[in-house]
This record gives sequence, C-alpha cells and structure tokens, in this order.
Amino acid sequence: MSESRTSNAYGVGIMTVIVGVAASAVFYQGFYLPESLEKPSVDEHVLHPTSEKQISIIEGAALTDQEENYVPKKVDVQLGVDNLVVWTNADGTAHTVSAAHRYADSYSGVFGSDGVIMPGETYEFLFTEPTELEYYCIPHPWMKADLVVTKQRF
Repeated sequence: MSESRTSNAYGVGIMTVIVGVAASAVFYQGFYLPESLEKPSVDEHVLHPTSEKQISIIEGAALTDQEENYVPKKVDVQLGVDNLVVWTNADGTAHTVSAAHRYADSYSGVFGSDGVIMPGETYEFLFTEPTELEYYCIPHPWMKADLVVTKQRF
C-alpha cells in the first residue's frame, strides 16, 4: 500500500500568500488611501480671500418672464481676492445653484447646493482653481448665470 505524504512546502506557500495579502491590505489602508483622500495644498491667500462675492437670487426670479434672476448674472472672480462666492435667496420661492456641467474643485469638492436654498438662506462655495462655469436653478431651468474664476492678476 502507498502512503500519502503531505509536503511542508504546501503549508509554507499558503502562509506566504496570506502574509502577502495582509501586507497589501495594511499598505492600502495605511498609506495609499489616506494620501489619495488628502486635500491638495492651496495657498493661504486663496483659502482666506480678502472679500467675498455676493450673488442675490432676486424677488420674482422664478417667473419665466423675469430676465434678471441671479444678480449679477455674469460674475468675474479672482483667486485670493473674492473667490468665496455666496448666493442669497431673496425670493419667496426655493431655488438651487447647480452646475450646467458637473464641476468639482479639487479642494472644495463638487459645486452645487445640496437640495434647495430656502427663502432667506444662503449657499457658499470657495473656488480654489481657475474655471468657467455656467449654473442654473433645477426647478426653474430658465434661471441661468455664468461665473469665471481667474488667477490673481498681481
């Protein structure tokens, strides 16, 4: 009769695979993941601009014949000067501030109000990168405006 023998090499191979998988998981969770989720470094003057840009959603903005709804309708913003933009809903109706095409700032995240901005409430966004952006109100798609963010000129 033949005897079955189990080689120690099989057990050593299994242990090597287990240690390799464990080491990979530790590297991924301990080093790779935190670095990939870390916010990029941004100059302090960009994070703390000298002023903010105010945009008002005016009374009657939801009316289809109202040409002015976001005031001002075309906005120029400079990084480090007025790149904190605040939208204030001065209308009696809820509105949104939503990008016409998805935009995400690498520091501040995805642009656009979370849900609606109720009357008297505000939405603010800190731009940290140059961009050109068209935005609108989801419940009232005829409400449109443009925003251009540029680097500080001097």
